Amino acid sequence: MKEISAALVKAQQEFGPALKTHTNPAFRRKYANLSACIEAVVDALNNNGIFLMQPTHEGTDGVIVETIFIHKSGEQISSGKLHVPAAKHDAQGYGSALTYARRYSLMAACGIAPEDDDGNAASKPAAKMLQPAAKPVVQPAKAPVAPKVIEGKPGAWQLKVSVEPNEFEQSFKEWSAIVRDATQLALDNAGSEADVMAIFRNNINIFDKVKEDASEYDETLAMFTKAKNKFIKDEE
Repeated sequence: MKEISAALVKAQQEFGPALKTHTNPAFRRKYANLSACIEAVVDALNNNGIFLMQPTHEGTDGVIVETIFIHKSGEQISSGKLHVPAAKHDAQGYGSALTYARRYSLMAACGIAPEDDDGNAASKPAAKMLQPAAKPVVQPAKAPVAPKVIEGKPGAWQLKVSVEPNEFEQSFKEWSAIVRDATQLALDNAGSEADVMAIFRNNINIFDKVKEDASEYDETLAMFTKAKNKFIKDEE
């Protein structure tokens, strides 16, 4: 394992900080999402001939992720398997657990941590010693804000999706991906063009939320167009 070990040492010297660029509205705090963690290490790994892979393994109540470094020489090192239970046993719950597991497995394997806000504050000049220390103000603990749930009209084609990031700190992009997965599942079960239109009408309030990102909304509309055209071709 001499070659991959040497390459990992060089790569780690080039790792950047995992910046806390996203805010979790449920808990009112910033965090480094999966994308920020990957950006902090992937260029350094690739520049030193290392491929990053995060395969998943079968799990009954959640997800199991393994971070593996593969060197161009063929040598490889695994960080071991990390199991994260799913808060909900649905597409949203498993998707959030997967994001959480990949992020923490990667940080542990690479030996990185999110940018230290406390450390930045500690580097500021200290207050004058002659000034009396201010008494700490104890604030009552606030309960976390529960994620809101947005639902379509009740019925066979109703979708239910969490509109706010949950405890796994999912971003809007990740939430939109969960909406697409749920929509695709419904479209796969549609039996006619009328069913396709019913899925769209009954969940229009969810798709209106997706409009916050034009590209995400266009991709959603393309799914409906494809499903509709399938039934039109079958009728011809």
